[in-house]
Amino acid sequence: MAQLRSNWAAPHLSMRWWPVFLRNFLVWRKLALPSLIGNIAEPLIWLVAFGYGMGALVGKISVASSGGAVEVPYILFLASGSICMSAMQAASFEGLYSAYSRMAVQRTWDGILNAPVGLDDIVFSEMLWAGFKALFTVTAIMLVMLALQITHSPKLLLAWPVLALTGMVFASIALVFNALAKGYDFFTYYFTLFVTPMMFLSGVFFPLEQLPQVVQLVSAWLPLSNAVALVRPLFMDRWPDDVLRHLAVLLVYGVLAFWTALAFTRRRFKA
Repeated sequence: MAQLRSNWAAPHLSMRWWPVFLRNFLVWRKLALPSLIGNIAEPLIWLVAFGYGMGALVGKISVASSGGAVEVPYILFLASGSICMSAMQAASFEGLYSAYSRMAVQRTWDGILNAPVGLDDIVFSEMLWAGFKALFTVTAIMLVMLALQITHSPKLLLAWPVLALTGMVFASIALVFNALAKGYDFFTYYFTLFVTPMMFLSGVFFPLEQLPQVVQLVSAWLPLSNAVALVRPLFMDRWPDDVLRHLAVLLVYGVLAFWTALAFTRRRFKA
């Protein structure tokens, strides 16, 4: 019981997370260009294939808002959802495959723990690092969208911190699975049972109103749905509805997931 309380104790954080973050940055900087291409290629393919291909068939799509339904081009609808999806995927890959490599394969975490750096600071740094990778990825994608003249809304500046928060939320969730993993194959469950269904139940490709009522009730509380609900209106040069509720949902997911990831990681390193 005492060990259980120890694992679930409040995070003990200090500024010693910064050298760990800087270490990851210096290593990644050598591979920044291939990493960027790898992270933005898939979402841009989705955007071009569905946005221009299917968009030509769909035309405009109706988006519900407090002021009434708004007609927008399908490519704008897709772009505003897919950039949130990109934040989710970039943070998830970094919080799973890269973090697991540093933790269990390369034993980088073990080496860091020989310095005066605590495990809590390492997990916190990994969460922030995965969030940074997600933000870097979506910034590059956003610049491409601006170049393609998909949107010109000045409110995109406000979408940036929302996407940063989205990245950190999914980084925290990914670190939960990272702490439980026995190998890389374990992450297939995360993507197949969690990430992929969320992509199709969060309003990325079509309005949530088209889903059955029961599914809508579930979708309304998914983290990706709340991120899309905040970002999409900003792409449309409108203000989102229920801002505080959507932010609260993301924050609750982030805090609970980080605390759980920390508890499971502590248990793993004590085993």
